[in-house]
Amino acid sequence: MSSGILKSLLGFPGSWVLVLSSVLLTIAVVTFPSAVRAARRRLNKSPIPVSVNYFFSRKCNKECGFCFHTAKTSYILSQDEAHRGLRLLKEAGMEKLNIAGGEPFLYPNFLGAMLRFCKESLHLRSVSIVTNGSKVTENFLKEYGQYIDILAVSCDSMNEKTNIAIGRGDGNNVKQLFRIRDWCRKYNIKFKLNTVVCRLNFNEDMFDLVNELAPFRWKVFQVLMVCGENDSEETLRDVRKWEITDEEFAVFCDRHRAIPAFIPEDNKVMASSYLLVDEYMRFMDKGSGKMVESESILDVGVEKALSQVRWDHEAFLERGGIYDWTKEMPVPQKPTAKELAASGSLDW
Repeated sequence: MSSGILKSLLGFPGSWVLVLSSVLLTIAVVTFPSAVRAARRRLNKSPIPVSVNYFFSRKCNKECGFCFHTAKTSYILSQDEAHRGLRLLKEAGMEKLNIAGGEPFLYPNFLGAMLRFCKESLHLRSVSIVTNGSKVTENFLKEYGQYIDILAVSCDSMNEKTNIAIGRGDGNNVKQLFRIRDWCRKYNIKFKLNTVVCRLNFNEDMFDLVNELAPFRWKVFQVLMVCGENDSEETLRDVRKWEITDEEFAVFCDRHRAIPAFIPEDNKVMASSYLLVDEYMRFMDKGSGKMVESESILDVGVEKALSQVRWDHEAFLERGGIYDWTKEMPVPQKPTAKELAASGSLDW
């Protein structure tokens, strides 16, 4: 609206209108900083980090032979700095946080505090965790389940010998899967499965197992090579002996496509469609096959750091990156007349 129109509507001199406009703009910037930043991003057409995968630690208690996020460091941010980074991401537009690793449940106190912060302070629409399942306990889910929308558990085989050969198994994987599935139902958490298809399991039939577990989503990934992480004898893991062809991945997918929860992702889909943040709060880009890191958002902010990597948000949308990621809240039951009378709340 022009100052002339404002002047005619308000009856103020033009200079007053300019002062008033300046004051209102200042109030907007101070009072609604996240809204102003979001508007600026829309004008600049920079992507909004709506869904973020945070690898807060690289430490893991398993040794999966194909892992592409290996324990090259033992670094972990302080709780306060991690929360500061998450707040910056929220202000930049984050609605969903997926917590991965490493193994998140190796740090139950850190993880629990982060879950509570994300829901009670940031009010994120969705918070999920990816875990190998070995350290998940019912006591943890009982205490923190109210802050968890989705719990994704890795399961690469129903054959324990295969799980052990991959480096994930201890002979108890499948039993633990069913325990976690039951706990998720008990504490109103959406249960999800993740499977990496590799040389050892691409011929396996997991149809009956997955149907019995009944996850709300089953993500099936083609094993992925990332330079500097798992591509040679010089790296902590060497994926080359685990790799499969696109055709072999398709064979596995065709065998399981009738499962309603089935969602396949080959290497092309995985490459740049995930927005990844590492233990230093740096964005990671593995789209070129080599891991590239931005500066830390703690130092330069989200927008600048995000501009330093390639995130294909169109591919993110095309692979179904936005879905029903919030758990269903239980419907409150109306108390009976007997219960009201017992509590003294029934006014006769």
